[in-house]
Amino acid sequence: MKKLKVTETKLKDVKIVEPMIFGDHRGFFTESYSKRDLKDAGISIEFIQDNHSLSAQAGVLRGLHFQKGEAAQTKLIRVVTGVVLDVVVDLRKGSPTYGEWGSYVLSEHNHRQLLVPKGYAHGFVTLTHNVNFMYKCDNYYSAESDGGISFLSPELAIDWQVDVEKAIISEKDAKLPMFGEFEKENPFVYGEV
Repeated sequence: MKKLKVTETKLKDVKIVEPMIFGDHRGFFTESYSKRDLKDAGISIEFIQDNHSLSAQAGVLRGLHFQKGEAAQTKLIRVVTGVVLDVVVDLRKGSPTYGEWGSYVLSEHNHRQLLVPKGYAHGFVTLTHNVNFMYKCDNYYSAESDGGISFLSPELAIDWQVDVEKAIISEKDAKLPMFGEFEKENPFVYGEV
């Protein structure tokens, strides 16, 4: 019996992972991560770091971030409390979906997880208050390899489903380059295709 439902998305190598949920009048139980079940579903990744962020307010927008070169990360993302619109952008020049974006609602209610491979920029906006956002990485964070592109990049025209003029963002994210500027300065491939 398969314990995970894995669905391909329109973006190459991005997958929605749905674990089995066992619920009754008391609540629910789920195995939020099982290396064995992922392997049985065709996903063999060695995750080595867990990250957890709390966004206290609706309208917090984080991203779009990525790690460059050898520090690139595959992420397995889930939301423990609250609801987010999660957005990924393919930065892999050889990919058939290069420069395309996808958005996915992840929540405490749908228990969906998103598998984002190396070579993707990632961000999210909170649609509710008190969002606990967790993700596994297959590589350690490296400050020197930190990169990003602006969530406002006109070349991407991402529909964030919120008024981005009112988004709560960090100083760092406000200074990120537009996608067009990023392309000019980064003529190499991010991650494998």
